[in-house]
Amino acid sequence: MSGNRWRVVALLMGYAALGHFNRVGISVAGDEMFIPEMGIDPTDMGWVYTTFLIVYTIAMLPGGWLIDRIGSARTLTLYGVTMGTFVILTGALGWVTSSPMAFLVCLLVIRGLGGMCNAPLHPGAAHAVSDATTTDRHATANGMVTAGALVGIACCYPAFGWLIDELTWQWAFVVSGSMLIAFAGVWWFFASPSLPPPPARTEETGFQIQESAETDDSTTAWSLLGQSNLWLITLSYAAYGYFQYLFFYWMGYYFKDVLGIPAVDARWSQFWIMLAMGAGMAFGGRCTDLLCGWLGTTWGRRAIVIIGMGLGAVFGLIAVNLSSFLNISICLGISMAAAGMCEGVFWTTATDIGGKSRGLSGAFMNTGGNVGGLIAPILTPVMAEHPSIGWSGSIAVACVISGIGGLVWLFIVPPASRHEHEHEWEAGDTASDDDGQVSERP
Repeated sequence: MSGNRWRVVALLMGYAALGHFNRVGISVAGDEMFIPEMGIDPTDMGWVYTTFLIVYTIAMLPGGWLIDRIGSARTLTLYGVTMGTFVILTGALGWVTSSPMAFLVCLLVIRGLGGMCNAPLHPGAAHAVSDATTTDRHATANGMVTAGALVGIACCYPAFGWLIDELTWQWAFVVSGSMLIAFAGVWWFFASPSLPPPPARTEETGFQIQESAETDDSTTAWSLLGQSNLWLITLSYAAYGYFQYLFFYWMGYYFKDVLGIPAVDARWSQFWIMLAMGAGMAFGGRCTDLLCGWLGTTWGRRAIVIIGMGLGAVFGLIAVNLSSFLNISICLGISMAAAGMCEGVFWTTATDIGGKSRGLSGAFMNTGGNVGGLIAPILTPVMAEHPSIGWSGSIAVACVISGIGGLVWLFIVPPASRHEHEHEWEAGDTASDDDGQVSERP
């Protein structure tokens, strides 16, 4: 992989980290300020999280369509500027109203709009990875990018909590959102020259890209709906999303309010657990590419997902039956690391299935993931309130769903490769389109 390609991957890792830092900061503020200090009911706070995910999910397919039309470089720049703005507005809201009801309504609106802006992040990153890396490194790169997201989430618990302690929660959001806007500029300046332009813009850019009737964008996009592999991977990712999002949004509350763990200890436990999941993503991505070389694409990817989601379920079940906080944290860390191994497989396979419409196919899969994910934040506290289920039972349900989602991969047959030939372009030299055909760069 060339220096330019590594630069794009490194920038995507940083973008994913900072993007998720801003995305998850709301849960830190919710656990420590909005629920205990402002009187927001936990179930209402769950609706704030879910509103973000509902709009995020609805906007996902349009976001994927946009990526395929204007390219990942432009779309991700737009994401950073708009999401950063709504994070800043979240903090400004604290200076506008102190009424719990008015605050809740405004928060629902702001977070909903923020969810719309977030839609292109992961499909756009996977799209950029498929452009910037060779086929035998796609899962490695996708695993590294999603690992970056988990580093951002892990750092969010202690770092955003520290910003709240030092600057007030309002300024914490303003600083966090401003950093994301600044990084959008960094991304555009350093990444856009290293990524090929979208085929739809050839008349404006002067690129000569040869396309056949078989690779027509509109035909490819419509044909995605008839691919059973895409539906099955979406179903599996929905199960994965349910499992993952439960911990993203409710782990802090579970530690502090259910187990009675001090806030500082809970923050650091969340930090290490999310960091473990990020490490699992990077490790799983590399293992995927190696296993595919040894076992073939189908069984190499199946093995990673079935083992990862299965172990995630087993160690999650063990964790909820322990009493020691240290042992619970260790088992949850192993659980999340095992589940994280699957991320590179999901995103690589989704873009392989999509071909020229890989932004749309990645968005389709992520829509399913967020259908599962948006259910978890609101359903979890509802189930937890039932005497016969409780928080342990709610987490156990998610573990069972994760295990079932892994088994779905027994019916998925990934494409051997999205490319007939490797991308061998460099900035200023030549660029390959999705079928290995070469276009001259001006």
